[in-house]
Amino acid sequence: MRSLLFLILLIPSLLFGQGYCENTLININLDQYPQETTWDIQDTLGNVLISGGPYTNVPNYEPQFIVNCLPPGELSFTIYDLYGDGLEGSLWGGQDGSYYIIQCDDTLVYGSDPAFGLDTTHAFISDLCPPPPPVPGCTDDDYLEFDPMANIDDGSCSTLVIYGCIDSTMYNYDSLANAMDNIVQCTYDLILHDLIGNGWIATTLEIYQEDDTTSFTMTNGGFNQAFTIDLYAPAPVSAKLFVSQQAQFTAVECGFSLIAPNGDTAISVQPPFIQPFLCYEGFTYCGNTCEEKIYGCMDSTAYNYIDTANVSEPCYYYPGCISPAYLEYHVDTTAAYYTDINVQDSCNTLAVFGCTDSTAFNYNNLANVDNGGCLPVVMGCMDAFAFNYNVLANTPDNCIPFIYGCTSDIALNYNPLANTDDNSCVFPIFGCMDPIALNFMPQANVDDGSCIDVVYGCTDPTMFNYDQLANVDNGSCIPFTYGCTDSTAFNYNPLANADNSSCIPYIYGCTDPSALNYSAQANTEDFSCIAYVYGCMDSLALNFDSLANTDNGSCISIVMGCMDQTAYNFNSNANVDDPLSCNYSAGCITGDSIPYWLNDPCYAWVIDVDNYCCENEWDTVCQATYNYCEGTWSGPLPTRIQNKIVIYPNPATQLINISTMVDVEVYSSMGEVLISEKQTSVLDVSKISPGAYVLRIKHDNNYIYKQIIKK
Repeated sequence: MRSLLFLILLIPSLLFGQGYCENTLININLDQYPQETTWDIQDTLGNVLISGGPYTNVPNYEPQFIVNCLPPGELSFTIYDLYGDGLEGSLWGGQDGSYYIIQCDDTLVYGSDPAFGLDTTHAFISDLCPPPPPVPGCTDDDYLEFDPMANIDDGSCSTLVIYGCIDSTMYNYDSLANAMDNIVQCTYDLILHDLIGNGWIATTLEIYQEDDTTSFTMTNGGFNQAFTIDLYAPAPVSAKLFVSQQAQFTAVECGFSLIAPNGDTAISVQPPFIQPFLCYEGFTYCGNTCEEKIYGCMDSTAYNYIDTANVSEPCYYYPGCISPAYLEYHVDTTAAYYTDINVQDSCNTLAVFGCTDSTAFNYNNLANVDNGGCLPVVMGCMDAFAFNYNVLANTPDNCIPFIYGCTSDIALNYNPLANTDDNSCVFPIFGCMDPIALNFMPQANVDDGSCIDVVYGCTDPTMFNYDQLANVDNGSCIPFTYGCTDSTAFNYNPLANADNSSCIPYIYGCTDPSALNYSAQANTEDFSCIAYVYGCMDSLALNFDSLANTDNGSCISIVMGCMDQTAYNFNSNANVDDPLSCNYSAGCITGDSIPYWLNDPCYAWVIDVDNYCCENEWDTVCQATYNYCEGTWSGPLPTRIQNKIVIYPNPATQLINISTMVDVEVYSSMGEVLISEKQTSVLDVSKISPGAYVLRIKHDNNYIYKQIIKK
């Protein structure tokens, strides 16, 4: 009973201590061999709290972001590499990897050295982030008094929000509205920048809003790349830049801009001022539903009709001359507006159409209406036999006679005075004019300095001593002898003069086939062989052997149950005691001659001693007797549970059944609420890690605690 009371007192202290558990970010930046990488986080007892890898279906270099809530205390992070070269991908022509652990905006672990070999371990302290200070205010966003910063409702909510256009100058103004009806979503432009113009290298930008996370990276290898993203508004938005070890020095080249449809900038960080892992915050706004007033005549038959108008203004109609043959046609608009559009008035001057521009070639001094046919004056030679004859000219200008000759300025006989080519051009032929040169060219007339001297040597490109500078073979060629020419290689050939890429590196490892860690790839013994140790390797088994490295099938499953022979539900098959599950006879009969029982031995003892408490009522005598073993009275005592609460199966892998509908919560060993369900008889435990947990069951305002095992 004392242990149960301790658990009841412990759980609130775990749940409501000074601080709260905040998500911890684990960032693994992979190299080009992700299938070799694994990691875990352990407590001081060696229990694995969380692990990851190998990343067999993950593209090379793709960063892994794992968010988990770690318990406070001393922990250790260990990262492993199956091959033994760490995350040093640059050894093989790729990119190095890195890793981070960030909690409460502090970097607890930073893996700056990728060359850690098979594994490396970092000790760190996990702590509880301080809880936010209490901020009283209205916490209901359906009211005008809503305070987004408040976390304690002080009852100040009084005015319900009525959305609409609250701008009285707008066409759709709503006098009943008290809050602007904003547009809740729109498409923003995201522009990624690179200062150098070579794109982003293993760098990722993440945009956060509410519960949505979207990742972007520059893929075009340029200065800028544009993306679109749908964002909620009005609402906060934040962004964070993640970089790998390979790209940590080039992160300052990166930048980004988040731009609204109206051109407003929500967030803008220009290189070289961006910092990795720093959260950049902004606010989105997509506008509102207000429509501007557009004044105008809304009658389509009127002279001043505006088809976009939504507020009516006076309309006006043409009163004047309606004959297009006169200058006064539709001109007189100064009189009051007419309802009859066909009013004949002021037809006086007959229209004469023509060019009215006095500077034009075809100017007509009699015209009073320009017909749009004016031609410009074009000066030029109008002699069809002249060299500069202009077929478009309408005004005479100087003519030039034909002068024949070579008109090409690259020809040897070019005539700068000629304006007409007579096909007499002699063009230069460039080449070597030295008769003793290797490339003498007899048809050349201009020496281009390309003469090549005779060079003797091996001219056979298939030979080892081929001389690419030689142009005359002197019979000195030596054939290739292929083999491994690397003196540090396992199969080095000192007689070879040409490497055939057959070199095999020294691969150190265990070469004993009988050893646990025998490596078939190894060609050089490193004396690391490990002998087989047989035993049970199932940590959930009763006979788990922590020293074993090879399972021999001897594991004994844990059978939890009540091992108290005085209990009503004593389980003779149990090998692990579950005292919280023990039920004790209350010493009286209820219902259809069924013995009354419950989990409180003291309560059962009182009823057993005094049947009046069982058969009639729980009076002050019963209370005083209960206080004898409990110490204090916190009354009233819970009402009796009429039906036994049974949970099965236990241990379980996915689902746990409960014999009746209850409110149930699952607590970790640290007091963290992992699962909470209302009025259910089936509990899904598939998403929690294997281990022991505590169930708190609420039934008829009574709390029952049971232990479960997740396999």
